[in-house]
Amino acid sequence: MRGCAVDRMACVNLPEFPLQLLLQRCPEWRRFPTAVVDRDKAQGTVLWADRKARRRRILPGMRYAAALSLASDLRAGTVSNSQLSQSVEELIERLRFYTSDIEPSKNEPGVFWLDASGLSLLFPSLKKWAGLIHGDLSRECFQCSVAVGFTRFGTYAVAKSRSGVTTFESPSDERESTGRVPIVELGIDPKLRDILTRLGVDTLGSFIQLPSNGVRKRFGPEVHRLYKLAKGELWSPLDATPPPEPIEAHVDYDHPEFDLERLVTVIESQLSPLLDTLQQKNEALSTLTLRFVFDNGEKGEETLQAADPTLDLPQIVDLTRLRLESTTLAAGVTEMTIVVQSVTVTSKQGDLFTEKSPRDLPAAGRAFARLRAEFGEDAVVTARLRDAHLPEARFVWEPMHTMKLPRPRDVRLPPLIRRIFQKPRLVSHGRPRAPDEQLNSFIDDGLISEPIGPYIVSGGWWVKEVRRDYYYVQTRHGRSLWIYYDRRRKRWFLHGAVE
Repeated sequence: MRGCAVDRMACVNLPEFPLQLLLQRCPEWRRFPTAVVDRDKAQGTVLWADRKARRRRILPGMRYAAALSLASDLRAGTVSNSQLSQSVEELIERLRFYTSDIEPSKNEPGVFWLDASGLSLLFPSLKKWAGLIHGDLSRECFQCSVAVGFTRFGTYAVAKSRSGVTTFESPSDERESTGRVPIVELGIDPKLRDILTRLGVDTLGSFIQLPSNGVRKRFGPEVHRLYKLAKGELWSPLDATPPPEPIEAHVDYDHPEFDLERLVTVIESQLSPLLDTLQQKNEALSTLTLRFVFDNGEKGEETLQAADPTLDLPQIVDLTRLRLESTTLAAGVTEMTIVVQSVTVTSKQGDLFTEKSPRDLPAAGRAFARLRAEFGEDAVVTARLRDAHLPEARFVWEPMHTMKLPRPRDVRLPPLIRRIFQKPRLVSHGRPRAPDEQLNSFIDDGLISEPIGPYIVSGGWWVKEVRRDYYYVQTRHGRSLWIYYDRRRKRWFLHGAVE
């Protein structure tokens, strides 16, 4: 519903959204100063900088080369407009679970206004509703704040200046809190901020005390518009983004269809007009879902994901054939629904200074897409680091849908690689009371040389306490192993090897 007036409104703010996307793409950068640049070249411009970078005096507008001179360990990368748009669309679809009317900010990616009216039957408490939104985005590793109030600008200002969840029970409470918001939290022009600071204007409350005509004459129409928004003199309804219309085709069979080639031929004929529709909307296929109804009453579903959003019909048909060849149909197909999910695409702009990589990432992506189509979505995975106490819990395998070029660093000595087993292997069958007993017997038997350790890992007392004594040992065959003694189970385990 577009142009709707609402009684209650919420603002969701994901601060420095492009920077958050970059850190999600490169989570290992979180311990370094990090910035988003417009291009990964010395003459590139810093667009966003995290707190660690700002402490080193790296600010937006600075040249990338100048930022590196201030912090040699700076990590920087680019976030394209298409990546931003796709992430915003994904967040809109995620937020639709909580409300149907959502308006993304056109000027500030990462800011969303939500209709919070009429939700009492689903969510009796708006505070709990906002908490569910905050928790959902936090689980996706996004930093965010949610403010629930009565006006567009009031919820925006509070969401920009606070973290967590804020709810207002009355318009007066919202106005009072909005008046205390520091002007610097709104990201206004630094020159204007300095002028207002010299005038003793540092909050929105003191800003709206200035005379209206004086603000317009001295600072111009843009600042005067901010002034009128803060005073509540400008109002505009929620301009919600309509939910995307499903792009699908349905086929009914007079007789059950068993032949794979005929199924693929029908899918190809139905996909062609769907892709034409996407092309007219400046979109491309990202995911294809096939839903089947069989003559025995059962239902089935197969989902395919392309390496990159594409309109290439032969490539999509090839992936479909691979998936169906690896799937055993329950019976003859009587109904088939083809559902296409798409993303907006933009024309790629050439960069004169971009170095062409000898590695063909699109070809690799297509190869991985074929593997997923034939063996399932979990056939191609990548490891993601996470916080945990035990070594085997510090990473998790996730499906990998995009390829990235490696970014190796020059090192004097190549690092040793420690390969670990996801499930440690038992190496002692007795239960020695002291860990040194069997360790010494390993040495006496000539199985291992003098160990290095112990390195103690303990934790989990809030569920089930774990204590392990880790050692590095070398076998008589020259292998370097990583073993530990589990004090709770009183057993020795092999956890990996160093290569």
